Amino acid sequence: MLLHIPGVLDDAATARMRAALAAAGWTDGRETVGPQGAKVKHNRQLPEASPLRTELGREVLAALARHPLFHPAALPLRILPPRFNRYEGGGEYGLHIDGAVMALPDGTQLRSDLACTLFLSEPESYEGGELVVSDSYGEHEAKLPAGDAVLYPASSLHRVRPVTRGTRLAAFFWIQSLVRDDAQRRMLFELDASIRRLTSTGADADAVLQLTGVYHNLLRQWTET
Repeated sequence: MLLHIPGVLDDAATARMRAALAAAGWTDGRETVGPQGAKVKHNRQLPEASPLRTELGREVLAALARHPLFHPAALPLRILPPRFNRYEGGGEYGLHIDGAVMALPDGTQLRSDLACTLFLSEPESYEGGELVVSDSYGEHEAKLPAGDAVLYPASSLHRVRPVTRGTRLAAFFWIQSLVRDDAQRRMLFELDASIRRLTSTGADADAVLQLTGVYHNLLRQWTET
């Protein structure tokens, strides 16, 4: 499931982040990937030990935690602290697939079920830079307003097209979900959305209660911790 999550950050927050990132020191993005990824990755990132990365990453995760779509869609168990990247001057990231297992700062491991990109630059301020995600239905492009995010399976082949004008800034990170299977997560997300709509429209309370029970029993059956 590829999901657009609008309005994670407001205009003031994205403008403040862009200003902070404009004054930051950047490093070669290839430092955080393996040998295969290094062949096709051409961008810059905030250093792993950057205090700014920690500060802005916490703000991103706090905003996502408040958003009504993020938790029901991702069902997060563990989240890799957000990283921040910069594409300009033809920078791109060729077709690749994310690593399946990643190290968390506390030394534990995360299985990358989902990837998330939060756009920080307004789309009209740069040319190119579309995130292109491939699945069995073809290719899907995302170039979203600043403050919007896209959530997609980390198992997908994906790429970032060359940025030929301006600068593309974004936050990105990975999530280990309570529910490993993408199809199961999608069904739970759609069921949760239906329950919310039925509740808001005053549907039969007993029917809503029954559906809620189905949701939680499926979640109980499919959850991995």
